[in-house]
Amino acid sequence: MKTYTARTFDLPALEGISEDQVKVHLGLYEGYVKHVNLILEQIEKLKESGTEPYVIAELRRRLAFEFDGMRMHEYYFDQFVGEAGGSPDSALAKAAVEKYGSGENFVAHIKEVAGTRGIGWVIVYWDAVAESLHTSFVGDHELGQLAGLPIILALDLWEHAYMVDRRPADKPKYIDAFFANLKWPVVEARFDKAIASAA
Repeated sequence: MKTYTARTFDLPALEGISEDQVKVHLGLYEGYVKHVNLILEQIEKLKESGTEPYVIAELRRRLAFEFDGMRMHEYYFDQFVGEAGGSPDSALAKAAVEKYGSGENFVAHIKEVAGTRGIGWVIVYWDAVAESLHTSFVGDHELGQLAGLPIILALDLWEHAYMVDRRPADKPKYIDAFFANLKWPVVEARFDKAIASAA
Protein backbone atom coordinates (compact mmCIF):
# COMPACT_ATOMS: atom_id res chain seq x y z
CA MET A 1 0.00 0.00 0.00
CA LYS A 2 1.26 3.48 -0.90
CA THR A 3 2.01 5.63 2.13
CA TYR A 4 2.91 9.30 2.36
CA THR A 5 5.85 10.85 4.15
CA ALA A 6 5.75 14.31 5.65
CA ARG A 7 7.97 16.54 3.57
CA THR A 8 10.65 18.77 5.00
CA PHE A 9 10.94 22.34 3.77
CA ASP A 10 14.19 24.30 3.71
CA LEU A 11 12.56 27.39 5.14
CA PRO A 12 14.57 30.53 5.76
CA ALA A 13 13.85 32.83 8.71
CA LEU A 14 10.55 34.41 7.75
CA GLU A 15 9.77 38.09 8.10
CA GLY A 16 6.77 38.57 10.40
CA ILE A 17 6.17 34.83 10.91
CA SER A 18 8.03 33.44 13.90
CA GLU A 19 9.92 30.18 14.15
CA ASP A 20 7.44 29.04 16.81
CA GLN A 21 4.54 29.76 14.47
CA VAL A 22 6.19 27.77 11.69
CA LYS A 23 6.87 24.87 14.04
CA VAL A 24 3.22 24.69 15.15
CA HIS A 25 2.02 24.93 11.56
CA LEU A 26 4.39 22.21 10.34
CA GLY A 27 3.21 20.00 13.20
CA LEU A 28 -0.35 20.40 11.96
CA TYR A 29 0.76 19.48 8.43
CA GLU A 30 2.50 16.35 9.75
CA GLY A 31 -0.77 15.39 11.47
CA TYR A 32 -2.56 15.50 8.12
CA VAL A 33 0.05 13.19 6.59
CA LYS A 34 -0.22 10.79 9.52
CA HIS A 35 -4.00 10.61 9.22
CA VAL A 36 -3.96 10.12 5.45
CA ASN A 37 -1.84 7.02 6.00
CA LEU A 38 -3.99 5.86 8.92
CA ILE A 39 -7.22 6.13 6.94
CA LEU A 40 -5.78 4.33 3.90
CA GLU A 41 -4.49 1.57 6.17
CA GLN A 42 -7.86 1.23 7.92
CA ILE A 43 -9.75 1.07 4.62
CA GLU A 44 -7.52 -1.78 3.44
CA LYS A 45 -7.99 -3.70 6.68
CA LEU A 46 -11.75 -3.22 6.64
CA LYS A 47 -12.03 -4.32 3.01
CA GLU A 48 -10.08 -7.49 3.79
CA SER A 49 -12.30 -8.26 6.78
CA GLY A 50 -15.54 -7.79 4.84
CA THR A 51 -16.71 -4.94 7.06
CA GLU A 52 -19.97 -3.12 6.39
CA PRO A 53 -19.36 -0.85 3.35
CA TYR A 54 -20.87 2.19 5.10
CA VAL A 55 -17.96 2.25 7.53
CA ILE A 56 -15.50 2.30 4.64
CA ALA A 57 -17.56 5.00 2.88
CA GLU A 58 -17.30 7.28 5.91
CA LEU A 59 -13.54 6.80 6.02
CA ARG A 60 -13.33 7.70 2.33
CA ARG A 61 -15.25 10.91 3.04
CA ARG A 62 -12.81 11.74 5.82
CA LEU A 63 -9.86 11.00 3.53
CA ALA A 64 -10.66 14.09 1.42
CA PHE A 65 -10.26 16.33 4.47
CA GLU A 66 -6.94 14.81 5.52
CA PHE A 67 -5.51 14.49 2.00
CA ASP A 68 -6.40 18.02 0.93
CA GLY A 69 -5.05 19.34 4.23
CA MET A 70 -1.78 17.55 3.52
CA ARG A 71 -1.50 18.69 -0.07
CA MET A 72 -2.60 22.32 0.49
CA HIS A 73 0.04 22.75 3.18
CA GLU A 74 2.68 21.45 0.77
CA TYR A 75 1.63 24.14 -1.70
CA TYR A 76 1.74 26.69 1.11
CA PHE A 77 5.18 25.88 2.53
CA ASP A 78 6.80 25.40 -0.89
CA GLN A 79 6.07 29.08 -1.55
CA PHE A 80 8.58 30.15 1.12
CA VAL A 81 11.51 28.14 -0.29
CA GLY A 82 13.99 29.34 -2.87
CA GLU A 83 15.01 32.63 -4.34
CA ALA A 84 13.00 35.81 -3.94
CA GLY A 85 12.07 38.01 -6.82
CA GLY A 86 9.86 37.27 -9.74
CA SER A 87 9.97 38.52 -13.28
CA PRO A 88 7.78 41.25 -14.77
CA ASP A 89 8.26 39.40 -18.06
CA SER A 90 6.99 36.05 -16.76
CA ALA A 91 3.88 34.44 -18.23
CA LEU A 92 2.19 34.85 -14.84
CA ALA A 93 2.97 38.57 -14.73
CA LYS A 94 1.52 38.99 -18.22
CA ALA A 95 -1.65 37.08 -17.27
CA ALA A 96 -1.99 39.18 -14.11
CA VAL A 97 -1.62 42.42 -16.06
CA GLU A 98 -4.16 41.24 -18.63
CA LYS A 99 -6.79 40.50 -15.97
CA TYR A 100 -6.01 43.00 -13.21
CA GLY A 101 -4.15 45.80 -14.98
CA SER A 102 -0.90 45.35 -13.05
CA GLY A 103 0.96 43.01 -10.72
CA GLU A 104 0.19 45.36 -7.84
CA ASN A 105 -3.52 45.15 -8.61
CA PHE A 106 -3.24 41.35 -8.73
CA VAL A 107 -1.77 41.27 -5.22
CA ALA A 108 -4.33 43.81 -4.01
CA HIS A 109 -7.12 41.58 -5.35
CA ILE A 110 -5.72 38.52 -3.55
CA LYS A 111 -5.55 40.56 -0.32
CA GLU A 112 -9.13 41.74 -0.86
CA VAL A 113 -10.32 38.14 -1.20
CA ALA A 114 -8.20 37.22 1.85
CA GLY A 115 -10.15 39.81 3.82
CA THR A 116 -13.25 37.63 3.54
CA ARG A 117 -14.60 36.96 7.01
CA GLY A 118 -14.04 33.43 8.22
CA ILE A 119 -11.42 30.74 8.03
CA GLY A 120 -10.20 28.95 4.94
CA TRP A 121 -7.85 29.42 2.04
CA VAL A 122 -7.37 31.91 -0.74
CA ILE A 123 -6.35 30.03 -3.86
CA VAL A 124 -5.29 31.41 -7.20
CA TYR A 125 -6.04 29.03 -10.06
CA TRP A 126 -5.40 29.02 -13.79
CA ASP A 127 -8.34 28.14 -16.04
CA ALA A 128 -7.01 27.09 -19.44
CA VAL A 129 -10.52 27.03 -20.93
CA ALA A 130 -11.16 30.72 -20.19
CA GLU A 131 -7.42 31.52 -20.31
CA SER A 132 -7.85 33.39 -17.05
CA LEU A 133 -6.65 33.51 -13.47
CA HIS A 134 -9.29 32.97 -10.80
CA THR A 135 -8.88 33.93 -7.15
CA SER A 136 -11.24 32.05 -4.87
CA PHE A 137 -11.97 31.84 -1.15
CA VAL A 138 -12.29 28.19 -0.12
CA GLY A 139 -13.73 27.70 3.35
CA ASP A 140 -12.91 24.01 3.76
CA HIS A 141 -10.01 22.66 1.77
CA GLU A 142 -11.88 19.47 0.85
CA LEU A 143 -14.95 21.41 -0.34
CA GLY A 144 -15.36 24.25 -2.79
CA GLN A 145 -12.19 23.86 -4.83
CA LEU A 146 -12.57 24.89 -8.46
CA ALA A 147 -12.70 21.50 -10.17
CA GLY A 148 -9.86 20.59 -12.48
CA LEU A 149 -7.97 23.88 -12.15
CA PRO A 150 -4.30 23.81 -11.20
CA ILE A 151 -3.33 25.70 -8.06
CA ILE A 152 -0.95 28.59 -8.69
CA LEU A 153 -0.88 30.19 -5.19
CA ALA A 154 -2.22 29.01 -1.83
CA LEU A 155 -2.68 31.32 1.16
CA ASP A 156 -3.67 29.56 4.39
CA LEU A 157 -6.13 31.68 6.39
CA TRP A 158 -7.02 29.16 9.06
CA GLU A 159 -6.12 30.64 12.43
CA HIS A 160 -3.48 27.97 13.05
CA ALA A 161 -1.40 29.74 10.37
CA TYR A 162 -0.93 32.88 12.47
CA MET A 163 -2.36 32.59 16.02
CA VAL A 164 0.97 31.92 17.69
CA ASP A 165 2.04 35.38 16.50
CA ARG A 166 -1.21 37.29 16.15
CA ARG A 167 -4.82 37.67 17.24
CA PRO A 168 -7.60 37.12 14.70
CA ALA A 169 -8.09 40.88 14.37
CA ASP A 170 -4.49 41.13 13.15
CA LYS A 171 -5.06 38.80 10.19
CA PRO A 172 -4.19 41.61 7.71
CA LYS A 173 -0.68 41.80 9.23
CA TYR A 174 -0.27 38.06 8.69
CA ILE A 175 -1.39 38.45 5.08
CA ASP A 176 1.24 41.17 4.61
CA ALA A 177 3.85 38.86 6.15
CA PHE A 178 2.81 36.07 3.79
CA PHE A 179 3.46 38.30 0.78
CA ALA A 180 6.72 39.60 2.27
CA ASN A 181 8.00 36.01 2.30
CA LEU A 182 6.33 34.66 -0.84
CA LYS A 183 8.83 33.42 -3.42
CA TRP A 184 7.25 34.52 -6.67
CA PRO A 185 9.49 32.26 -8.80
CA VAL A 186 7.72 29.25 -7.21
CA VAL A 187 4.33 30.69 -8.19
CA GLU A 188 5.59 31.54 -11.68
CA ALA A 189 6.88 27.99 -12.14
CA ARG A 190 3.48 26.57 -11.18
CA PHE A 191 1.85 28.86 -13.70
CA ASP A 192 4.30 27.82 -16.44
CA LYS A 193 3.57 24.15 -15.66
CA ALA A 194 -0.18 24.77 -15.82
CA ILE A 195 0.18 26.49 -19.20
CA ALA A 196 2.38 23.69 -20.55
CA SER A 197 0.06 20.91 -19.36
CA ALA A 198 -2.91 22.60 -21.04
CA ALA A 199 -1.13 22.92 -24.41
